[in-house]
Amino acid sequence: QVQLVESGGGLVQAGGSLRLSCTGSGRTFSSYSMGWFRQAPGKEREFVAAISWSGSTLDYGDSVKGRFTISRDNAKNTLYLQMNSLKPEDTAVYYCAASMYTHYYRGISSAREYGSWGQGTQVTVSS
Repeated sequence: QVQLVESGGGLVQAGGSLRLSCTGSGRTFSSYSMGWFRQAPGKEREFVAAISWSGSTLDYGDSVKGRFTISRDNAKNTLYLQMNSLKPEDTAVYYCAASMYTHYYRGISSAREYGSWGQGTQVTVSS
């Protein structure tokens, strides 16, 4: 398993941008597919984006396609989420997660496929 710490959340006006980071511990970070999820108050955890261990495959939730970009730098053990054209409905706690198994990229939109989670970072978009 890998330990994860998110950063970069904050308050931004609608139409603005933020970049979230997620730093993983251990030498095996590059072997795990990674994902971003978010959870707003009173709502279920929602899939945002995922990236395979090599970075060659990306997937996005419908609500963020064309606005958010997931990327990773395995040399720095860091996952990123660039969020542009933010909307008030993007307000949530954002979590990064590592896949349950190494070199595994199946069911990536389901939280059940992830074995390690960060503590979350709050993103608030004002109208």
